[in-house]
Amino acid sequence: MEFKEIYENIVDGQTLEVESGVKAALAKGNGAEDILNNALVAAMDEVGQRYEEGDLFVPEMLMAARAMQAGLQVLKPYLARDDVKAAGKIAIGTIKGDLHDIGKNLVAMMLEGAGFDVVDLGVDVSPEAFVNAVKEGAQLIGMSALLTTTMNNMEATVKALETAGLRNKVKIFIGGAPVTQDYADKIGAEGFAADASSATRVARQLIPA
Repeated sequence: MEFKEIYENIVDGQTLEVESGVKAALAKGNGAEDILNNALVAAMDEVGQRYEEGDLFVPEMLMAARAMQAGLQVLKPYLARDDVKAAGKIAIGTIKGDLHDIGKNLVAMMLEGAGFDVVDLGVDVSPEAFVNAVKEGAQLIGMSALLTTTMNNMEATVKALETAGLRNKVKIFIGGAPVTQDYADKIGAEGFAADASSATRVARQLIPA
């Protein structure tokens, strides 16, 4: 397999090796989209699967995501030049009142590794900021909360989107330690992700290729 080494280095979390491997693959004339799909996206799919099977844990998944990001940074100018279409545009953020970002950062990296155009709104994100992201073309919103006391701001964001007349233009998925499928159903979110690897799967279901 042409990109086997890049793939394996991503799974192993070898950032420098991934960066140099992607540069070498480009120098050999390989297309940026080929490298993205057959090395980066494929490797992160494997990482997600191994995490779900209990073979990898959050630290290893984070290392793999960082290694993938290093390769992606090399590819981005080539992907832009080749006008490669992203799998979809996703805006994610930790909900207003909540400042935790490790889980959200990992989800952002996993989604980028899956080929999505990710707008990371950061932490303590107001309902209005999510509304603006939809106005700017986000097809999917991802909201994260680590505190039960901030979860109600997820519902407030859904209501803000309804008030702005944008609810039918966007899909919503939510996650975080206290968040459940029942809560997602209660506030009308289309998706629930228990962890970073399932977030990618949920996003693909909500924005089909």
